[in-house]
Amino acid sequence: MRVLQINSVCGIGSTGRIATDIHAILAEQGHDSYIAYGRDSPLNCDTAIRIGTNLDNYVHVAKTRIFDQHGFGSKKASEDFIGKIKEVNPDVIHLHNIHGYFINVESLFRYIKEANKPIVWTLHDCWAFTGHCTYFDFVGCDCWKIEGDHKCIQKRSYPASFLFNNSRNNFNRKRKAFAGIKNLTIVTPSKWLAELVKQSFLGEYSIKVINNGIDLDVFKPTDSDFRQRFNLKNKFITLGVASTWDSRKGLSYFLELSRKLNDDEVIVLVGLSKKQQEDLPKNIIGISRTNNIQELVEIYTAANIFVNPTLEDNFPTTNLEALACGTPVITFNTGGSIESIDKYTGIIVEKGDLNQLRYEINMIKNKTKELSKKLCVERANLLYDKNNRYKDYLKTYKSLIKNNIYQ
Repeated sequence: MRVLQINSVCGIGSTGRIATDIHAILAEQGHDSYIAYGRDSPLNCDTAIRIGTNLDNYVHVAKTRIFDQHGFGSKKASEDFIGKIKEVNPDVIHLHNIHGYFINVESLFRYIKEANKPIVWTLHDCWAFTGHCTYFDFVGCDCWKIEGDHKCIQKRSYPASFLFNNSRNNFNRKRKAFAGIKNLTIVTPSKWLAELVKQSFLGEYSIKVINNGIDLDVFKPTDSDFRQRFNLKNKFITLGVASTWDSRKGLSYFLELSRKLNDDEVIVLVGLSKKQQEDLPKNIIGISRTNNIQELVEIYTAANIFVNPTLEDNFPTTNLEALACGTPVITFNTGGSIESIDKYTGIIVEKGDLNQLRYEINMIKNKTKELSKKLCVERANLLYDKNNRYKDYLKTYKSLIKNNIYQ
């Protein structure tokens, strides 16, 4: 079996690591595997294929910023890449994020329809069926619906446009480009996103849920001197982790929560920028984004509770990582974030309810409510082992190839 994955990045970020994890399993089982990517240097894949150049990226960014035509730049780079696809001649093509300033979706999908190859498309967000944005839950927008207005109210959000709002035209162009593919399966990491896809113009396709997985050889309870190094020996630690802390990730709730802490409590936030760290109150310890996974594992393990106050999300990997390290999760009732926990391993708080969030933390701190570290680890081992989850993709590839042969 020969598989080509396409993603904005290779081996970095959550989607890049998912692609290389799948690549590793394919290679381990003797299959031919390639990853095509659009930006940054590739990691953990010796058969990576670059789509376009840095200059192509910059021009695509300019087209997005001025004309709000994200996904409709990089035409020559895409046509050149299609030539490389023909050389590789994959049995199945697996799409991940096809936004990110690197590919022309109309050119790509024109080839896909002509080639009539099996396609798996993992949606890591909502961009594929909106006129502009990647998420709309936070602002309560319904422009993405088939009968919606289709004029996005978030043109300054990623992929940001500073001048024109071209979202209505984008919506119609995507709808036309993505329609009519004979052998396409859409995969979502969460049931929440699957339900949204069913309501969108992509609802004509087969949709299945495959949860994200993590490396359980790495993410596991791990002792360290983290508490000693930060003088937190007898402190109750509430932890938050994000790759980028913005309003969507709920940074403001941690700042508000800090005003309600007692002297024996502290908040630790991982992933803050240097500027964000400068403005923190004394009872919040800010740690920069770290590529040292072992350090992150030690912090997860040292924490008493992991809080994810995200206001819109698909299936946050941070929840899985916390569980695997034996740390229970409190999350807002948002998107697919609630799907990774049960009543023994976490608590769901209504979105934005700071008082309930504080109450639940107190219940755990005072041991009025018991959540099991042991069951957190067991849940992660049972459901979120990346080797098992990404083997589900291999099963999907084989099924699609088989069906394609007999069509």
